[in-house]
Amino acid sequence: MTANGFVQIALYCAVVALLVKPFGYYMTRVFNGERTFLSLPLRPLERAIYALSGVKEDEEQDWKSYGLAMLTFSLAGFLALYALQRLQAVLPFNPQHLDAVSPDLAFNTSVSFITNTNWQSYTPETTMSYLTQMAGLTVHNFVSAATGIALAIALIRGFARRSARTIGNFWVDMTRTVLYVLLPIAIVVGLFFVWQGMPQNLGAYAEATTLEGGKQVIAQGPVASQEVIKILGTNGGGFFNANSAHPYENPNALTNFVQMVLIFSIGAGLTNVFGRMVGKERQGWAIFAVMGILFLVGVFTVYATESHGNPAFTSLPIDAAPGALQAGGNMEGKEVRFGIANSSLFTTATTDASCGAVNNMHDSLLPLGGMVPMVNIMLGEIIFGGVGSGLYGMLLFAIVAVFVAGLMVGRTPEYLGKKLEAKEVKMAILAILILPLSMLGFTAIAVVVSPGLAGLANSGPHGFSEALYAYVSATGNNGSAFAGLSANTPFWNTTLGLAMWIGRFLLIVPMLAVAGSLAGKKLVPASAGTFPTDGGLFVGLLIGVILIMGGLVYFPALALGPIEEHLAMRAGSLF
Repeated sequence: MTANGFVQIALYCAVVALLVKPFGYYMTRVFNGERTFLSLPLRPLERAIYALSGVKEDEEQDWKSYGLAMLTFSLAGFLALYALQRLQAVLPFNPQHLDAVSPDLAFNTSVSFITNTNWQSYTPETTMSYLTQMAGLTVHNFVSAATGIALAIALIRGFARRSARTIGNFWVDMTRTVLYVLLPIAIVVGLFFVWQGMPQNLGAYAEATTLEGGKQVIAQGPVASQEVIKILGTNGGGFFNANSAHPYENPNALTNFVQMVLIFSIGAGLTNVFGRMVGKERQGWAIFAVMGILFLVGVFTVYATESHGNPAFTSLPIDAAPGALQAGGNMEGKEVRFGIANSSLFTTATTDASCGAVNNMHDSLLPLGGMVPMVNIMLGEIIFGGVGSGLYGMLLFAIVAVFVAGLMVGRTPEYLGKKLEAKEVKMAILAILILPLSMLGFTAIAVVVSPGLAGLANSGPHGFSEALYAYVSATGNNGSAFAGLSANTPFWNTTLGLAMWIGRFLLIVPMLAVAGSLAGKKLVPASAGTFPTDGGLFVGLLIGVILIMGGLVYFPALALGPIEEHLAMRAGSLF
């Protein structure tokens, strides 16, 4: 750990924090239907979209209709993306003449991209045509991110409204998200990425002659347009297999910093949207503080762990200084261009924010370093999280925390003037517990059946970690992986696809039920016994509830994976 590394982390945190208020102000106006500086050019286009699609923007939906619209849209997107992959061999914009994607892989990829997971069991540049990348994957990077943001806004309206039967209109929320939030940033930053050296073309792959006289195929294509929404929408589906470690996806230190900022920008800004829409901006900052504290704990754990190097190499003569333990730290799998501090930031940010666009492989992390991204995803990526999903996941934990606090002081739990009764608490608990049911259930199956074991490159604790991380990442809609897993088989493609579906939609439905129930409640005036939810006491309570619930549910699994692996490595028994 170096002073330079601390400065880099501090600069990143400062930039993200400075973006929260202006971005939150802008998005609040967008979702309230108020005029913004982009209204003049985009409002006619927005009206045209509603007219062509038959949407009446002034007609709102209750939570059931809102959820049905979201599910219908997701199903249509799944079918369209599946068909595009299966037919890509006979469709245009396929200069490499790539074959149709296999049924199980097409199923996995379609579920992956409609759920904002963007898990990739394949090598993109040798599997997906330009048309599939652009009309399929890039489009879903936009609309799946927009869906998550729309759902977060629906839950916020549940807290903000009183005696209401509706929580908004899904079609309007999604359209405004794409038009006013995602597209403008994607266009501007996409052009910046092209300026910095990212390819953006439709030409065939180039063939180069090496210094030794050999031939090398250099993949290219419409990279920049996919890269920016991959990062901004916390999707993570890269154009190349190496993702943001590839110089075409991440040319230099400046693009690396911009990408890291983009990952957190919307998730952090939504905390301010929450505070503004409920009429108490300090509530948003309290949620931001919880996310920020948990994020910093994760970053410095990874940074400290990876900076000390791999203890398995202690006896090897790999350092110039006698007895030195890898002065540069554990550089295996890291971006040598950016160093351990930036790699630690990128690793923690991508697993906090549902974005698998890592610039180092998690399989190369030391056990405790690898445990951080796994824990982040296990908790539902509530630390800024995927666009929208992080906020509504955190608010579900807040409901549980306030319920616990209410029991402790002997009063009916209240949050933002709304009484939390049995229905809301049951739905919140159901949404939270769905995640471990899928993560641990599929892992248990995979490590005892032959098709599951066949995909693991390692045995023992590390092999278990590979399987556990895969289903944690899939259920948490993250999309990153331990590189030792060979997941492109019918068993893994199918079960991981099911885990993604469960982690997205079986969490959303009870969350929307909470939103609908809260919207119909009246406000209860605060009293002397009301638990404060905009200060340090609430921040500490919420962090405590998150860690306790996470520990109770996941610690047995972690003890079988990264923790046991760490102890074994220290003892030297793995080597």
